[in-house]
Amino acid sequence: MKRSRKVKILATLGPASSSPEMIAKLHKAGADVFRINMSHADHGLMRTLVDRIRTVEKEAGRPIGILADLQGPKLRVGAFAEKQVALKVGQEFTFDDNPEPGNATRVHLPHPEILKSVEPGHRLLIDDGRLQLEALSSDGRAIRCKVVAGNKISDRKGVSLPDTDLPLGALTEKDRKDLDAVLATGVDWIGLSFIQRPQDLADVRKVARGRAALMAKIEKPQAVKRLPEILELSDALMVARGDLGVEMPLEAVPGIQKQIIRACRRAGKPVVVATQMLESMIAAPVPTRAEVSDVATAVFEGADAVMLSAESAAGDYPVEAVATMDSIAVQVERDPTYPGIIYAQRSDPQPTGADAISLASRQIAETLKLSAIITYTSSGTTGLRAARERPMVPIIALSPVVETARRLSLVWGTHCVVSPDASDLDDMVDRACRIAYEEQFVKAGDRVIITAGVPLRTPGATNMLRIAYIDSDGLGGL
Repeated sequence: MKRSRKVKILATLGPASSSPEMIAKLHKAGADVFRINMSHADHGLMRTLVDRIRTVEKEAGRPIGILADLQGPKLRVGAFAEKQVALKVGQEFTFDDNPEPGNATRVHLPHPEILKSVEPGHRLLIDDGRLQLEALSSDGRAIRCKVVAGNKISDRKGVSLPDTDLPLGALTEKDRKDLDAVLATGVDWIGLSFIQRPQDLADVRKVARGRAALMAKIEKPQAVKRLPEILELSDALMVARGDLGVEMPLEAVPGIQKQIIRACRRAGKPVVVATQMLESMIAAPVPTRAEVSDVATAVFEGADAVMLSAESAAGDYPVEAVATMDSIAVQVERDPTYPGIIYAQRSDPQPTGADAISLASRQIAETLKLSAIITYTSSGTTGLRAARERPMVPIIALSPVVETARRLSLVWGTHCVVSPDASDLDDMVDRACRIAYEEQFVKAGDRVIITAGVPLRTPGATNMLRIAYIDSDGLGGL
Protein backbone atom coordinates (compact mmCIF):
# COMPACT_ATOMS: atom_id res chain seq x y z
CA MET A 1 0.00 0.00 0.00
CA LYS A 2 1.65 3.18 -1.23
CA ARG A 3 1.11 6.38 0.77
CA SER A 4 1.07 9.74 -0.97
CA ARG A 5 2.67 11.57 1.98
CA LYS A 6 5.91 11.45 3.92
CA VAL A 7 4.76 12.20 7.47
CA LYS A 8 3.43 9.13 9.27
CA ILE A 9 0.19 8.72 11.24
CA LEU A 10 0.14 7.03 14.63
CA ALA A 11 -3.35 5.93 15.75
CA THR A 12 -4.27 4.84 19.27
CA LEU A 13 -6.45 1.75 19.63
CA GLY A 14 -9.25 1.63 22.17
CA PRO A 15 -12.92 0.72 22.66
CA ALA A 16 -13.91 2.37 19.38
CA SER A 17 -11.18 0.74 17.31
CA SER A 18 -10.14 -2.65 18.70
CA SER A 19 -11.96 -4.99 16.34
CA PRO A 20 -10.03 -6.61 13.46
CA GLU A 21 -12.31 -4.90 10.95
CA MET A 22 -11.76 -1.46 12.46
CA ILE A 23 -7.98 -1.89 12.66
CA ALA A 24 -7.99 -2.80 8.96
CA LYS A 25 -10.12 0.25 8.16
CA LEU A 26 -7.80 2.55 10.13
CA HIS A 27 -4.76 1.20 8.30
CA LYS A 28 -6.43 1.61 4.94
CA ALA A 29 -7.45 5.17 5.88
CA GLY A 30 -3.85 6.06 6.63
CA ALA A 31 -2.61 4.71 9.97
CA ASP A 32 1.03 3.59 9.65
CA VAL A 33 1.67 2.73 13.30
CA PHE A 34 -0.72 1.68 16.07
CA ARG A 35 -0.45 2.68 19.74
CA ILE A 36 -1.58 0.47 22.60
CA ASN A 37 -2.07 2.52 25.76
CA MET A 38 -1.09 0.33 28.72
CA SER A 39 -2.92 2.71 31.06
CA HIS A 40 -6.13 1.13 29.77
CA ALA A 41 -5.12 -2.25 28.32
CA ASP A 42 -4.46 -5.38 30.40
CA HIS A 43 -2.05 -8.02 29.16
CA GLY A 44 -4.75 -10.16 27.57
CA LEU A 45 -6.18 -7.27 25.57
CA MET A 46 -2.70 -6.12 24.62
CA ARG A 47 -1.80 -9.53 23.19
CA THR A 48 -5.11 -9.67 21.33
CA LEU A 49 -4.49 -6.26 19.76
CA VAL A 50 -0.96 -7.21 18.73
CA ASP A 51 -2.26 -10.39 17.07
CA ARG A 52 -4.94 -8.43 15.23
CA ILE A 53 -2.45 -5.82 14.00
CA ARG A 54 -0.13 -8.56 12.76
CA THR A 55 -3.04 -10.16 10.91
CA VAL A 56 -3.83 -6.85 9.20
CA GLU A 57 -0.12 -6.47 8.42
CA LYS A 58 -0.05 -9.87 6.74
CA GLU A 59 -3.17 -9.12 4.71
CA ALA A 60 -1.86 -5.69 3.66
CA GLY A 61 1.61 -6.99 2.81
CA ARG A 62 3.25 -3.98 4.42
CA PRO A 63 5.12 -3.65 7.75
CA ILE A 64 3.08 -1.99 10.50
CA GLY A 65 4.70 -0.63 13.63
CA ILE A 66 3.30 -1.08 17.14
CA LEU A 67 3.95 1.32 20.03
CA ALA A 68 3.21 0.07 23.56
CA ASP A 69 2.84 3.14 25.74
CA LEU A 70 3.64 2.48 29.41
CA GLN A 71 1.60 4.33 32.02
CA GLY A 72 4.47 5.64 34.14
CA PRO A 73 4.14 6.92 37.71
CA LYS A 74 0.62 8.27 38.29
CA LEU A 75 0.45 10.55 41.32
CA ARG A 76 -2.96 11.03 42.93
CA VAL A 77 -4.44 12.44 46.13
CA GLY A 78 -6.46 10.25 48.49
CA ALA A 79 -10.20 10.20 49.14
CA PHE A 80 -12.50 12.69 50.89
CA ALA A 81 -15.22 11.97 53.43
CA GLU A 82 -17.66 13.93 51.25
CA LYS A 83 -16.10 12.85 47.90
CA GLN A 84 -15.45 16.51 47.02
CA VAL A 85 -14.74 19.72 48.96
CA ALA A 86 -14.94 23.40 48.02
CA LEU A 87 -11.87 25.58 48.55
CA LYS A 88 -11.28 29.31 48.41
CA VAL A 89 -8.38 31.19 46.86
CA GLY A 90 -6.03 32.28 49.64
CA GLN A 91 -7.00 29.60 52.15
CA GLU A 92 -4.52 27.06 53.50
CA PHE A 93 -4.76 23.38 52.62
CA THR A 94 -2.52 20.50 53.70
CA PHE A 95 -1.38 17.28 52.03
CA ASP A 96 -0.19 14.73 54.57
CA ASP A 97 0.58 11.08 55.33
CA ASN A 98 -2.59 10.56 57.37
CA PRO A 99 -4.73 7.91 55.57
CA GLU A 100 -7.96 9.22 57.11
CA PRO A 101 -10.52 10.64 54.59
CA GLY A 102 -9.92 14.28 53.71
CA ASN A 103 -11.93 17.39 54.49
CA ALA A 104 -11.86 21.11 53.63
CA THR A 105 -8.45 21.59 55.28
CA ARG A 106 -6.43 18.45 54.44
CA VAL A 107 -6.21 15.24 52.41
CA HIS A 108 -4.02 12.16 52.35
CA LEU A 109 -1.20 12.14 49.79
CA PRO A 110 -0.09 8.48 49.46
CA HIS A 111 3.29 9.35 47.98
CA PRO A 112 6.02 9.81 50.63
CA GLU A 113 8.48 10.81 47.92
CA ILE A 114 6.40 13.93 47.25
CA LEU A 115 6.10 14.78 50.94
CA LYS A 116 9.89 14.59 51.26
CA SER A 117 10.75 16.43 48.03
CA VAL A 118 8.44 19.45 47.83
CA GLU A 119 10.01 22.70 49.06
CA PRO A 120 8.45 26.09 49.94
CA GLY A 121 7.49 27.93 46.78
CA HIS A 122 6.94 24.78 44.73
CA ARG A 123 3.62 24.50 42.88
CA LEU A 124 1.17 21.61 43.23
CA LEU A 125 -1.30 21.29 40.35
CA ILE A 126 -4.39 19.14 40.90
CA ASP A 127 -6.71 17.73 38.22
CA ASP A 128 -4.69 18.93 35.20
CA GLY A 129 -4.13 22.34 36.77
CA ARG A 130 -7.75 23.12 37.57
CA LEU A 131 -6.66 23.60 41.18
CA GLN A 132 -3.31 25.29 41.84
CA LEU A 133 -1.55 25.51 45.19
CA GLU A 134 1.79 26.85 46.40
CA ALA A 135 3.77 25.11 49.13
CA LEU A 136 4.34 27.20 52.25
CA SER A 137 6.23 24.63 54.32
CA SER A 138 7.04 20.92 54.39
CA ASP A 139 8.41 18.67 57.13
CA GLY A 140 8.55 15.37 55.23
CA ARG A 141 5.18 14.23 56.53
CA ALA A 142 2.91 17.12 55.52
CA ILE A 143 2.95 19.94 52.98
CA ARG A 144 1.17 23.11 54.06
CA CYS A 145 -0.06 25.01 51.01
CA LYS A 146 -1.95 28.10 49.94
CA VAL A 147 -4.67 27.89 47.29
CA VAL A 148 -3.64 30.08 44.35
CA ALA A 149 -6.36 29.26 41.80
CA GLY A 150 -9.36 26.96 41.53
CA ASN A 151 -12.13 26.15 43.95
CA LYS A 152 -12.58 22.40 44.41
CA ILE A 153 -10.79 19.10 44.90
CA SER A 154 -12.24 15.57 44.80
CA ASP A 155 -11.28 11.92 45.22
CA ARG A 156 -8.20 10.51 43.49
CA LYS A 157 -7.41 13.52 41.33
CA GLY A 158 -3.99 13.61 39.70
CA VAL A 159 -1.10 15.67 41.08
CA SER A 160 1.51 17.44 38.93
CA LEU A 161 4.66 18.98 40.37
CA PRO A 162 6.35 21.19 37.76
CA ASP A 163 8.96 22.58 40.17
CA THR A 164 9.88 19.38 42.00
CA ASP A 165 12.48 16.83 40.93
CA LEU A 166 11.05 13.60 42.31
CA PRO A 167 13.26 10.60 43.18
CA LEU A 168 11.07 8.35 41.02
CA GLY A 169 12.25 6.09 38.23
CA ALA A 170 10.35 5.87 34.95
CA LEU A 171 9.10 2.37 35.75
CA THR A 172 6.55 1.56 38.42
CA GLU A 173 5.90 -2.03 39.47
CA LYS A 174 2.97 -2.10 37.02
CA ASP A 175 5.23 -0.76 34.26
CA ARG A 176 7.82 -3.47 34.88
CA LYS A 177 5.19 -6.19 34.49
CA ASP A 178 3.76 -4.44 31.43
CA LEU A 179 7.23 -4.06 29.91
CA ASP A 180 7.98 -7.76 30.23
CA ALA A 181 4.60 -8.59 28.70
CA VAL A 182 4.87 -6.27 25.70
CA LEU A 183 8.46 -7.27 24.97
CA ALA A 184 7.35 -10.90 24.85
CA THR A 185 4.85 -10.08 22.09
CA GLY A 186 7.47 -8.40 19.89
CA VAL A 187 6.16 -4.84 19.82
CA ASP A 188 8.41 -2.40 17.99
CA TRP A 189 8.41 0.71 20.18
CA ILE A 190 8.11 1.27 23.93
CA GLY A 191 6.71 4.65 25.02
CA LEU A 192 8.13 5.86 28.36
CA SER A 193 5.94 8.28 30.29
CA PHE A 194 7.01 11.08 32.66
CA ILE A 195 10.73 10.84 31.88
CA GLN A 196 12.70 13.21 34.13
CA ARG A 197 16.34 12.28 33.65
CA PRO A 198 18.62 10.27 31.32
CA GLN A 199 18.98 7.53 33.93
CA ASP A 200 15.30 6.69 33.45
CA LEU A 201 16.09 5.58 29.90
CA ALA A 202 19.24 3.73 30.88
CA ASP A 203 17.26 1.67 33.40
CA VAL A 204 14.65 0.66 30.80
CA ARG A 205 17.27 -0.09 28.15
CA LYS A 206 18.84 -2.65 30.48
CA VAL A 207 15.52 -4.49 30.61
CA ALA A 208 14.66 -4.11 26.91
CA ARG A 209 18.08 -5.29 25.69
CA GLY A 210 17.40 -4.16 22.13
CA ARG A 211 14.15 -6.09 21.76
CA ALA A 212 12.25 -2.83 21.13
CA ALA A 213 13.17 0.77 20.42
CA LEU A 214 12.61 3.35 23.18
CA MET A 215 10.51 6.48 22.71
CA ALA A 216 10.84 9.04 25.51
CA LYS A 217 7.72 11.15 26.04
CA ILE A 218 8.66 14.73 26.82
CA GLU A 219 5.96 15.93 29.20
CA LYS A 220 7.79 17.36 32.22
CA PRO A 221 9.88 20.55 32.65
CA GLN A 222 12.71 18.43 34.04
CA ALA A 223 12.87 16.51 30.75
CA VAL A 224 12.88 19.72 28.69
CA LYS A 225 15.85 21.01 30.70
CA ARG A 226 17.82 17.82 30.02
CA LEU A 227 16.62 17.30 26.47
CA PRO A 228 20.07 16.76 24.83
CA GLU A 229 21.00 14.02 27.30
CA ILE A 230 17.61 12.32 27.03
CA LEU A 231 17.69 12.51 23.23
CA GLU A 232 21.12 10.88 23.16
CA LEU A 233 19.83 7.83 25.06
CA SER A 234 16.48 7.62 23.21
CA ASP A 235 15.61 6.08 19.86
CA ALA A 236 12.81 8.64 19.38
CA LEU A 237 10.96 11.40 21.24
CA MET A 238 7.29 12.24 21.61
CA VAL A 239 6.08 15.80 22.21
CA ALA A 240 3.40 14.84 24.76
CA ARG A 241 1.61 18.16 24.89
CA GLY A 242 -1.11 17.12 27.37
CA ASP A 243 0.92 16.91 30.57
CA LEU A 244 3.51 19.30 29.18
CA GLY A 245 0.78 21.92 28.91
CA VAL A 246 -0.22 21.30 32.53
CA GLU A 247 3.24 21.56 34.04
CA MET A 248 4.47 24.43 31.87
CA PRO A 249 2.77 27.64 30.69
CA LEU A 250 0.51 26.86 27.75
CA GLU A 251 2.08 29.64 25.70
CA ALA A 252 5.48 27.95 26.05
CA VAL A 253 4.38 24.63 24.53
CA PRO A 254 4.48 25.63 20.81
CA GLY A 255 8.08 26.85 21.15
CA ILE A 256 9.09 23.71 23.03
CA GLN A 257 7.47 21.62 20.30
CA LYS A 258 9.62 23.32 17.67
CA GLN A 259 12.76 22.90 19.79
CA ILE A 260 12.14 19.18 20.22
CA ILE A 261 11.37 18.61 16.53
CA ARG A 262 14.49 20.42 15.40
CA ALA A 263 16.69 18.66 17.96
CA CYS A 264 15.43 15.29 16.72
CA ARG A 265 15.94 16.26 13.10
CA ARG A 266 19.54 17.27 13.83
CA ALA A 267 20.13 13.96 15.58
CA GLY A 268 18.41 11.94 12.86
CA LYS A 269 15.93 10.42 15.32
CA PRO A 270 12.16 10.17 14.87
CA VAL A 271 9.86 12.65 16.62
CA VAL A 272 6.11 12.33 17.18
CA VAL A 273 3.75 15.24 17.90
CA ALA A 274 0.83 14.13 20.08
CA THR A 275 -2.24 15.18 22.09
CA GLN A 276 -5.42 16.97 21.04
CA MET A 277 -4.46 17.24 17.39
CA LEU A 278 -8.04 16.63 16.21
CA GLU A 279 -9.73 16.66 19.62
CA SER A 280 -13.10 17.90 18.39
CA MET A 281 -13.39 14.82 16.15
CA ILE A 282 -14.03 12.72 19.24
CA ALA A 283 -17.63 13.86 18.88
CA ALA A 284 -17.78 15.61 15.49
CA PRO A 285 -17.18 14.34 11.92
CA VAL A 286 -15.03 17.36 11.02
CA PRO A 287 -12.22 19.16 12.89
CA THR A 288 -11.95 22.83 13.79
CA ARG A 289 -9.88 25.18 11.63
CA ALA A 290 -7.44 25.60 14.51
CA GLU A 291 -6.91 21.83 14.71
CA VAL A 292 -6.21 21.63 10.98
CA SER A 293 -3.65 24.40 11.39
CA ASP A 294 -2.10 22.55 14.36
CA VAL A 295 -1.60 19.35 12.36
CA ALA A 296 -0.28 21.37 9.41
CA THR A 297 2.28 23.11 11.64
CA ALA A 298 3.72 19.77 12.74
CA VAL A 299 3.92 18.61 9.11
CA PHE A 300 5.58 21.85 7.98
CA GLU A 301 8.13 21.47 10.81
CA GLY A 302 9.14 18.06 9.46
CA ALA A 303 7.88 15.89 12.33
CA ASP A 304 8.15 12.19 11.55
CA ALA A 305 4.66 11.38 12.78
CA VAL A 306 1.47 12.95 14.11
CA MET A 307 -0.64 11.05 16.62
CA LEU A 308 -4.31 10.53 17.35
CA SER A 309 -5.27 9.62 20.92
CA ALA A 310 -8.92 9.59 22.03
CA GLU A 311 -9.94 10.58 18.49
CA SER A 312 -9.22 7.06 17.24
CA ALA A 313 -9.39 5.17 20.55
CA ALA A 314 -12.75 6.26 21.93
CA GLY A 315 -14.27 8.77 19.53
CA ASP A 316 -17.36 8.49 17.38
CA TYR A 317 -15.41 8.96 14.13
CA PRO A 318 -12.10 7.03 14.33
CA VAL A 319 -11.78 6.28 10.61
CA GLU A 320 -12.76 9.81 9.66
CA ALA A 321 -10.15 11.21 12.07
CA VAL A 322 -7.38 9.16 10.44
CA ALA A 323 -8.61 10.05 6.96
CA THR A 324 -8.76 13.74 7.89
CA MET A 325 -5.22 13.70 9.24
CA ASP A 326 -4.06 11.95 6.07
CA SER A 327 -5.81 14.56 3.90
CA ILE A 328 -4.26 17.47 5.82
CA ALA A 329 -0.76 15.98 5.55
CA VAL A 330 -1.09 15.30 1.83
CA GLN A 331 -2.27 18.84 1.14
CA VAL A 332 0.51 20.42 3.24
CA GLU A 333 3.21 18.40 1.48
CA ARG A 334 1.84 19.56 -1.90
CA ASP A 335 1.94 23.20 -0.83
CA PRO A 336 4.58 25.19 -2.80
CA THR A 337 6.03 26.58 0.43
CA TYR A 338 6.61 23.13 1.96
CA PRO A 339 9.98 22.26 0.35
CA GLY A 340 11.48 25.62 1.25
CA ILE A 341 10.45 25.31 4.90
CA ILE A 342 11.80 21.76 5.12
CA TYR A 343 15.07 22.74 3.43
CA ALA A 344 15.60 25.72 5.73
CA GLN A 345 15.76 23.43 8.76
CA ARG A 346 18.24 20.92 7.39
CA SER A 347 21.33 20.31 9.50
CA ASP A 348 24.89 19.67 8.44
CA PRO A 349 25.72 15.97 8.19
CA GLN A 350 27.79 14.31 10.86
CA PRO A 351 31.34 13.36 9.81
CA THR A 352 30.58 9.72 9.01
CA GLY A 353 30.57 7.75 5.79
CA ALA A 354 26.87 6.92 6.16
CA ASP A 355 25.93 10.59 6.56
CA ALA A 356 28.07 11.59 3.59
CA ILE A 357 26.45 8.92 1.41
CA SER A 358 22.96 9.98 2.53
CA LEU A 359 23.69 13.65 1.80
CA ALA A 360 25.14 12.79 -1.60
CA SER A 361 22.21 10.57 -2.54
CA ARG A 362 19.73 13.34 -1.70
CA GLN A 363 21.68 15.95 -3.66
CA ILE A 364 22.09 13.67 -6.66
CA ALA A 365 18.42 12.67 -6.60
CA GLU A 366 17.34 16.32 -6.58
CA THR A 367 19.91 17.48 -9.14
CA LEU A 368 19.15 14.69 -11.64
CA LYS A 369 15.44 14.59 -10.78
CA LEU A 370 15.55 10.90 -9.94
CA SER A 371 12.35 9.07 -9.01
CA ALA A 372 13.39 7.45 -5.72
CA ILE A 373 16.17 6.80 -3.24
CA ILE A 374 16.43 3.09 -2.47
CA THR A 375 18.42 2.10 0.58
CA TYR A 376 19.38 -1.32 1.90
CA THR A 377 19.29 -1.31 5.69
CA SER A 378 19.68 -4.16 8.15
CA SER A 379 19.74 -2.33 11.47
CA GLY A 380 17.69 0.65 10.27
CA THR A 381 20.50 3.18 10.65
CA THR A 382 20.85 3.79 6.90
CA GLY A 383 17.11 4.37 6.62
CA LEU A 384 17.27 6.91 9.44
CA ARG A 385 20.20 8.68 7.80
CA ALA A 386 18.32 8.91 4.51
CA ALA A 387 15.22 10.32 6.24
CA ARG A 388 17.32 12.86 8.16
CA GLU A 389 18.03 14.56 4.84
CA ARG A 390 14.28 15.02 4.22
CA PRO A 391 14.51 14.45 0.43
CA MET A 392 11.52 15.37 -1.66
CA VAL A 393 11.72 12.03 -3.52
CA PRO A 394 10.43 8.81 -1.91
CA ILE A 395 12.75 6.72 0.26
CA ILE A 396 12.30 2.98 -0.26
CA ALA A 397 13.89 1.14 2.66
CA LEU A 398 14.64 -2.52 1.92
CA SER A 399 15.48 -4.74 4.87
CA PRO A 400 15.79 -8.49 5.39
CA VAL A 401 14.82 -7.94 9.03
CA VAL A 402 11.07 -7.53 9.54
CA GLU A 403 11.58 -5.89 12.95
CA THR A 404 13.71 -3.19 11.31
CA ALA A 405 11.07 -2.52 8.67
CA ARG A 406 8.38 -2.23 11.34
CA ARG A 407 10.40 0.28 13.36
CA LEU A 408 11.10 2.34 10.26
CA SER A 409 7.37 2.55 9.53
CA LEU A 410 7.38 5.45 12.03
CA VAL A 411 10.11 7.34 10.16
CA TRP A 412 9.45 10.27 7.82
CA GLY A 413 9.31 9.48 4.13
CA THR A 414 10.27 5.81 4.34
CA HIS A 415 8.33 3.17 2.42
CA CYS A 416 9.45 -0.07 4.07
CA VAL A 417 9.68 -3.39 2.27
CA VAL A 418 10.88 -6.69 3.75
CA SER A 419 13.20 -8.31 1.22
CA PRO A 420 15.88 -11.00 1.43
CA ASP A 421 19.48 -9.85 1.21
CA ALA A 422 20.93 -9.55 -2.27
CA SER A 423 23.46 -12.19 -3.32
CA ASP A 424 25.77 -9.76 -5.15
CA LEU A 425 25.85 -6.21 -6.52
CA ASP A 426 23.98 -7.03 -9.72
CA ASP A 427 21.25 -8.78 -7.75
CA MET A 428 21.14 -5.79 -5.38
CA VAL A 429 20.47 -3.35 -8.24
CA ASP A 430 17.93 -5.59 -9.97
CA ARG A 431 16.11 -6.34 -6.72
CA ALA A 432 15.95 -2.65 -5.76
CA CYS A 433 14.65 -1.59 -9.17
CA ARG A 434 12.12 -4.41 -9.37
CA ILE A 435 10.66 -3.60 -5.93
CA ALA A 436 10.44 0.11 -6.74
CA TYR A 437 8.66 -0.81 -9.97
CA GLU A 438 6.26 -3.26 -8.30
CA GLU A 439 5.49 -0.78 -5.52
CA GLN A 440 4.56 1.78 -8.22
CA PHE A 441 7.16 4.38 -7.31
CA VAL A 442 8.83 4.22 -10.73
CA LYS A 443 8.05 3.31 -14.32
CA ALA A 444 10.17 2.14 -17.24
CA GLY A 445 12.70 4.79 -18.22
CA ASP A 446 12.95 6.35 -14.75
CA ARG A 447 16.17 6.53 -12.78
CA VAL A 448 16.78 5.77 -9.12
CA ILE A 449 19.72 5.99 -6.76
CA ILE A 450 20.65 2.99 -4.62
CA THR A 451 22.71 3.08 -1.41
CA ALA A 452 24.13 0.07 0.40
CA GLY A 453 27.13 -1.24 2.26
CA VAL A 454 29.89 -3.24 0.62
CA PRO A 455 30.64 -5.98 1.56
CA LEU A 456 26.94 -6.86 1.61
CA ARG A 457 25.28 -7.89 4.87
CA THR A 458 27.58 -5.67 6.93
CA PRO A 459 25.42 -3.60 9.30
CA GLY A 460 26.34 0.07 9.58
CA ALA A 461 28.76 -0.01 6.63
CA THR A 462 26.90 2.15 4.09
CA ASN A 463 29.63 3.21 1.68
CA MET A 464 28.23 2.90 -1.85
CA LEU A 465 25.72 4.64 -4.08
CA ARG A 466 24.71 3.77 -7.60
CA ILE A 467 22.40 5.30 -10.20
CA ALA A 468 20.28 2.85 -12.16
CA TYR A 469 17.72 3.05 -14.98
CA ILE A 470 14.46 1.13 -14.82
CA ASP A 471 14.17 -0.98 -17.97
CA SER A 472 10.98 -2.25 -19.58
CA ASP A 473 10.97 -5.32 -17.30
CA GLY A 474 11.27 -3.22 -14.17
CA LEU A 475 14.91 -4.22 -13.67
CA GLY A 476 17.97 -2.02 -13.33
CA GLY A 477 20.53 -1.04 -15.91
CA LEU A 478 23.43 1.37 -16.09
